[in-house]
Amino acid sequence: MLSELKIKYKKRLFDPFVTLWAFLSQVLDTDKTCHNAVSKIIAHLAESEVEVPSTDTSAYCQARSRLPEKLLEKLFNYTAQNLEKKVTEEHLWCGRNVLVIDGSTVSMPDTVENQKEYPQPSSQKPGCGFPIAKIGVIFSLVTGGAVALCIDVLNTHDIKLARKLYSFLQPNDVLLGDRAFCAYADMFSLTKLGCDAVFRKHQSRTTTMRKGKIIGDCDKLVTWHKPKRCPQGLSKDDFLALPASITVREIYYYIIIPGFRTERVSLITTLLVQVTYPTLKVVRTNFIPKLEAADPQKRLHIYLTLLKVIVHKAVPDRPARSEPRVQKRRPKAYPFMTKSRQELRKQLQSA
Repeated sequence: MLSELKIKYKKRLFDPFVTLWAFLSQVLDTDKTCHNAVSKIIAHLAESEVEVPSTDTSAYCQARSRLPEKLLEKLFNYTAQNLEKKVTEEHLWCGRNVLVIDGSTVSMPDTVENQKEYPQPSSQKPGCGFPIAKIGVIFSLVTGGAVALCIDVLNTHDIKLARKLYSFLQPNDVLLGDRAFCAYADMFSLTKLGCDAVFRKHQSRTTTMRKGKIIGDCDKLVTWHKPKRCPQGLSKDDFLALPASITVREIYYYIIIPGFRTERVSLITTLLVQVTYPTLKVVRTNFIPKLEAADPQKRLHIYLTLLKVIVHKAVPDRPARSEPRVQKRRPKAYPFMTKSRQELRKQLQSA
């Protein structure tokens, strides 16, 4: 892959292979420090009876910053394609591949290049914040792996990122998402691509069973009408191409688990045929995505592992114990950074 991308590198300890291995290990580890990553490399080399490097993290950090973006992008696409190839018919939901879309943010080192590409929030003073990017990702519900990714500036809405990712969908895919993606234009766009959607209903729309055609318990078909004004982020041509109305299916269910803030959830889907896609199946796909990626044997293993962890954290029996819920140890009260390091350094030197 390195030769394919024409990436040249010097033969040294922290070559792209070792650096990438350490980087992935660092991301997946609970201890995400660079020192821990270098310690793993030292342990690996010591086991191989090779001369170990210094414990200083400088060389590793420099090598990590040298990793080409095109290599990481190529590896991401290669991994995503290989994971999708392993999905068989028995993993599919009603014979269809289910994907999940979501948005998030990532921060990065405070450099001039990063600030120019992904500016920090305007509420933060120069030198006091970090560049932040908005990311949109499509995950496979079967493998749990990321299938597609796009990056933009912080003030980009999730739905704008989603529209860039729709091109990665294949006909017959089913896309799950939260209420941020539940828009008229997007429901129509997905059906036009030969896909279907299951989104949580947007908070701006009211829920009532008085309108629409009831097809089951807490299940009905409703007609949505085209917005009168072009929504922000949608081009005028795309808005004019929208139909006057579309039919969607609305399902709602109740959560009676103590401690859950949300008691009623309304779903909007383009899976209109109730016989093919029963109400409970649609609800289950939206409500229990966490363990769908694991087969029954793996689920049992996860369950037993969690039980073992709980046992290790057992609270001892201490009769007549009466302790105030206060914190004895006091963390160092460092003030928040409100000025750039250069200004603060000048203040220290002039004091």
